[in-house]
Amino acid sequence: MKKYKTDVKKIIHELATDMFDVGVIDKKTLRHFDESCLVPIPSYTAQQISSLREREQVSQSIFALHLNVSKDSISQWECGTKKPSGPSMKLLSLVERKGLSAII
Repeated sequence: MKKYKTDVKKIIHELATDMFDVGVIDKKTLRHFDESCLVPIPSYTAQQISSLREREQVSQSIFALHLNVSKDSISQWECGTKKPSGPSMKLLSLVERKGLSAII
């Protein structure tokens, strides 16, 4: 589910997506609309990830299972040696806003 900056930007983005689907605009142009219309997915610090997991009262292994990553990835994120990206960032955002039950 996409989150838009405003209702007007939602309409503009949906129109741009439709234009892309029929071949009127290219992927690069659609990305421009993504950046200007969609709320960016936040980045998370090691402490924020650890706090989020602890708030949900699950172990690193269980958290990893639900995020579809390895336990080592969770450990590295929480130590700050690596950062989550892509789908993991989106899932962390969902867990932050709606709780772990939103992705189970």
